[in-house]
Amino acid sequence: MADLRAATRGGPGRLLIAVYAVFALSACARSAVQIATRFDRAPLAYLLSAIAAAVYVIATVGLAKGSRVSRRIAVVSCAVELAGVLAVGTASLVVPEAFPDATVWSVFGRGYGFVPLALPVLGLAWLRHSARGQ
Repeated sequence: MADLRAATRGGPGRLLIAVYAVFALSACARSAVQIATRFDRAPLAYLLSAIAAAVYVIATVGLAKGSRVSRRIAVVSCAVELAGVLAVGTASLVVPEAFPDATVWSVFGRGYGFVPLALPVLGLAWLRHSARGQ
């Protein structure tokens, strides 16, 4: 079990976990403020930001723990995140009026330098790579 944990937390995994943690913290703070202060302005966008925040938290914990179960949870979380980025990114381009305020995943994460699009791909790749030999 220690080998699994070291595999996800070692090398590039440390940076990946740190980036996920920053996104978890920022998305949680952003969605909490948006929901608390102006939910009626863009409820869909703000709820999607809250969902993104939860996904980032789950992925962060899953990557950091590194157990068999938490790795599976991290894989599912990264897959849900990728699907969310693709769905919200597409929807925000096709139906922009549904997104009067941006979410973390709007336009594939353009407001965040497209990191939200790259992050789940990198997460899934790292989980796959770090599982080799286990």
